Amino acid sequence: MGVTQPARFGEDWSDERVKGYLDRQAPAGESTDFHVLVTAYKHMRAYDFERFIGYFQEAGRDVNARGPEGKSLLEIVRGHPKSGDFVKILEAAQNG
Repeated sequence: MGVTQPARFGEDWSDERVKGYLDRQAPAGESTDFHVLVTAYKHMRAYDFERFIGYFQEAGRDVNARGPEGKSLLEIVRGHPKSGDFVKILEAAQNG
C-alpha cells in the first residue's frame, strides 16, 4: 500500500488530520488505544501530539493503555533520547 500523503516537513497539521489518528485500527490482539498512541507518537511533532492527546482524552480513550509487552507509551518513551516533550505531555495527561 502506498503513502497517501507525501511527507512535508514543517507543515502545519489541521485538526482533522490530527483527529484522523483516532480512527487507526490495531492489529489483532493489540489494544487499539495503545496502537493509536504509538502511531501518533511516531508521526507527530510534540505540538501536534499534545493536541492529539486532548482529542484522544475527549473521546474517552485510555492514555495508560498497555502494549503487547505490558508497557504504556509513557514507560516506553521515557527511554527514548530527545523524548522529553512527549514525556511531559503524557505525564500531564495522566495527572490531568
